[in-house]
Order: sequence, then structure tokens, then C-alpha cells
Amino acid sequence: MKSLMQALDTELVHSFQNGNQQALEVLINRYKDKIFSSIFFLVKDKHLAEDLFQDVFIKIIDFIRNNRYNEEGKFIHWALRIAHNLCVDYFRKTKRTKVITTEKEEVFESFTMPVENADISLIKEQTNGKIHKMIELLPEEQREVIVLRHFADMSFKEIAEATNTSINTALGRMRYALINLRKMMLENQLAL
Repeated sequence: MKSLMQALDTELVHSFQNGNQQALEVLINRYKDKIFSSIFFLVKDKHLAEDLFQDVFIKIIDFIRNNRYNEEGKFIHWALRIAHNLCVDYFRKTKRTKVITTEKEEVFESFTMPVENADISLIKEQTNGKIHKMIELLPEEQREVIVLRHFADMSFKEIAEATNTSINTALGRMRYALINLRKMMLENQLAL
């Protein structure tokens, strides 16, 4: 029998349903960074993202324990859809129009690659910071597609499923997001 670390997601789900708590731990560790990053980019508040992240896994555990998990797609896409829906529910409940920002260094460090040259590292860090600020300025639907595509590595089909839109809508939002980012880059004289 293969180890839990090598098991497929569906095997881990079945193992957890049969009482193996470690199987759930492997699933959580496998996808926690992607799920947290997706939540954070939607809510822009580290503490709120941590709370929603916990809620996502509570909901996942409840679904799996009650045998309501269906194996229609990949586990990560199902989990990201739950995360997205919880974020939407949160915003609906609080009727917020502005997003709270936090110290970008805490989260954005995980998206930068280590570089030995300090000058190149500093330039890259400043550029990443500017790009993240510009992404924050995009309309919510466009920002969401950028986050899901580039930080959660989702395909446009998966994005369409997670956001309950068509693939053409997801592609259109990405197109407009890129157009808007280009305009902002020209306005800020930022070259990549």
C-alpha cells in the first residue's frame, strides 16, 4: 500500500471517511497555501483570511464526514469553490464595498523567488509590490480571475466552475483585467 503522501486526493478522502485522521492532515497540507492565497487576495485582510480559511476546512470536514463530497472534479477545485463561496457570503453578509488592506510583505513574500543579488532582489520586490497594488485596484471580478489563474493555477474551465460563469465570461474578465493592468503600467511607467 502506498503512503498517504503519495495517495490521490480521492484515496485520502476515502481514508478519512474510514477514520484515518492523518489522511485529512495530508490533504490540508497539500493545498493550504493555494486556498489561503486565494482567500487572502479576495478579502485583503490576513486575519479575516485566516478565519475564512478555517471555515473552509470545517465545511470540507463536514461535507466529507456526511458523505456529501462528490468526486465530479479535483478536490482542490472543489475546495477553492467552497472558499470562493464563503468569501462571497462574507461580503454579502457585511455588505462591504471597501476592502481592508494589510502589510503586503507578510503574504507577498511567498510569491517572490529568492535571488542572490541584493539589487535584483530589491527591484523584483518593488515591482511585485507595484503589481500587487495594481491588481488590488482592478474591479472585483477581474481581480478574482487574475488571482485564481495566476496564484491558484486554475484553468479557465475551473475558474468558470468556481465562479459560476461561462468560460467565455472568465476569458473576457481576464482580457479586461490585462488591458486595465497594461493601462496602469503605462500610467505608472512600470516596465517588466
